[in-house]
Amino acid sequence: MKLLTLVGAFTLALAASASAQTLTIATVNNGDMVRMQGLSSAFTEETGIELNWVVLEENTLRQNVTTDIATNGGQYDVMTIGTYEAPIWAKQGWLAPLDALTADASYDVDDILPAIRSGLSLDGKLYAAPFYGESSFIMYRKDLMEKAGLTMPEAPTWEFIGEAARAMTDRTADINGICLRGKAGWGENMAFLTAMSNSFGARWFDENWKPQFNTPEWKNTLDTYLSLMADAGPAGASSNGFNENLTLFQQGKCGMWIDATVAASFVTNPTDSTVADKVGFALAPDNGLGKRGNWLWAWSLAIPASSQNAEAAEKFIDWATNKDYLATVAAAEGWANVPPGTRTSLYENADYQAAAPFAKMTLDSINSADPAKPTVKPVPYVGVQFVAIPEFAGMGTNVGQLFSAALAGQMSADDALAQAQDAVTRDMTRAGYIK
Repeated sequence: MKLLTLVGAFTLALAASASAQTLTIATVNNGDMVRMQGLSSAFTEETGIELNWVVLEENTLRQNVTTDIATNGGQYDVMTIGTYEAPIWAKQGWLAPLDALTADASYDVDDILPAIRSGLSLDGKLYAAPFYGESSFIMYRKDLMEKAGLTMPEAPTWEFIGEAARAMTDRTADINGICLRGKAGWGENMAFLTAMSNSFGARWFDENWKPQFNTPEWKNTLDTYLSLMADAGPAGASSNGFNENLTLFQQGKCGMWIDATVAASFVTNPTDSTVADKVGFALAPDNGLGKRGNWLWAWSLAIPASSQNAEAAEKFIDWATNKDYLATVAAAEGWANVPPGTRTSLYENADYQAAAPFAKMTLDSINSADPAKPTVKPVPYVGVQFVAIPEFAGMGTNVGQLFSAALAGQMSADDALAQAQDAVTRDMTRAGYIK
């Protein structure tokens, strides 16, 4: 009898194991996502749904999920995608709408910041739920700024940034005045450089979709960037993306870093950052033309239409992006470390405001970015640090490789711009945008 009971129990256990759902989740290796993975056992305990994590570097993630969804591969149940992909892929029918989520009053979709929600929607339907939202701003060492005899304005110009970066550089002490993205990729160096170019009055295309890399505005943008990095940037900068520059800043090797607002909690966390108590914040620079060099982005969770586990996937997205998750992170690691930039209620939370000195500037930066009017002159496209057309990912990566090569000293700025003009003109002609 005892043996039969044991056999029965074993059989039931096998059946339960066989019937347990498993979701495969593709995500980026940024700190907030790594933290989400670490906390996700609570979701499995609550639901019985197992999670298979595929955590990838940013460029690799983009390549993998794009290939999978475009070929209907069905490899993933949940994908981490951005503001660029969400409406384009939704229009292609590649994403499942998050109807159950938006219909759930407890999820409170109206609490999502309007600028973030709009970028993840198509025809009023939400196709990706924001895990964190961001703009970009300046993070700087207050002690090094003071040592240089300068005071950082709340809203500095590029001229001031150049002066300060060169003044703070101390090669003998391994301190670079400024760290900026140089790694090639439409979402790596081109996210930074496109946003920067907006403040110089540059644009990717004129109103007739003709590429504009042969203009004085782009020449001024790239020359300023390359000169700044040569005088005050780190060695090997053409290999540095978000994570590499984060490490440099946390190690005390950057006087300034212009990048995603989400980095603020990491550079001010004394567990990881050697300069946590010395960090100040300022708005992204401008040139007095009416546009700052800040972007608008959200890393978000979406369900590919090919997933066979859409209902379970939506449950996971609910868990990872609702208000309760923010409270879970706050309880585990403090309010300063919750994923920022998604919900109005977070910025109304007195505990968050007290713990996060960067909160107001993050919100101001997000709200000031205007995807419909990203630069000084009129453009036919939507997007601040990207152009919201399907062809942009390929073109942006190609141009990013040229500009990264210029940063590495492998070609001149003029050659990089000329080749970018030729390549993008060819691609846009082939795609039918120009004759």
